[in-house]
Amino acid sequence: MNRTWWSEARLILIAIPIVLWTVIPIYHLLVLSISDKEAMLAGQLWPDKPTLQNFEIVFGQKHYYLRDFWRQFANSAFVALATGVITLTIATFAAFSISRLKAPGGRMIMNLALATYLIPAAFLAIPMYKTMGNYGLLNTQASLILAMVALASPYAIWVLKQASDKLPVELDEAARIDGASTMQLFRLVYVPLMAPSLVAIGIYALLLAWNEYLYAFLLLSSEKDVPLAVALGLFLGADDSPWTVLMATGFIYALPPAAIYYTFRKYMVSGLTAGAVKS
Repeated sequence: MNRTWWSEARLILIAIPIVLWTVIPIYHLLVLSISDKEAMLAGQLWPDKPTLQNFEIVFGQKHYYLRDFWRQFANSAFVALATGVITLTIATFAAFSISRLKAPGGRMIMNLALATYLIPAAFLAIPMYKTMGNYGLLNTQASLILAMVALASPYAIWVLKQASDKLPVELDEAARIDGASTMQLFRLVYVPLMAPSLVAIGIYALLLAWNEYLYAFLLLSSEKDVPLAVALGLFLGADDSPWTVLMATGFIYALPPAAIYYTFRKYMVSGLTAGAVKS
């Protein structure tokens, strides 16, 4: 009994600083977003007169750096969704081919793709910029989407392949005996059983693109085409940065990822082999 209590106490002691480390920045983001300039400079833990004026400025695009706010927000959503869908499609078919169809050379290709992570993504930015320039894709959102897919796909393939290896082989054999084709096996057996992993990988790729700054900054030059992450960086170039407005914009920008995680959290933690028979 004492040992169980002590184990739980240690977990709580470890969890408390982690929770605080995560929550405190979010708390300050909220406080600054509902503060005026005077309250911000005073460093109050909570403003005496909370205001929603900063959010009104953002939603109404009433600041110079926010004149294309809604368009840039839509750019972020489009790039993130496109990256998520394309990465998920590539990774799903690749993992199915490597794990279930035993495609020749599949494992070697997967390992070579994973080896790209030995090089920091920032070091690949200039070669990626050069490559997009050679193909005439610079200053297009397609270049950013392709770059994000290239960065997300190796990890996505590896995760789905590992999850796929855990599925009972008997399911494939039973489907083959019943006369299922390869595509029917993929559509009716593989995808339903892999649904939790597919959701997790789709969210991973989506959030990777949603939060990307460096590649978006390098590959896109028009303020009307950049995602909101780059637009937020423009605030830092102002002589008198409107920090409260910046915090309000950042708080709004953080809401979609939080909503996505809250919506799909059950799928992300559910069993990878839900509904499968035991071998």
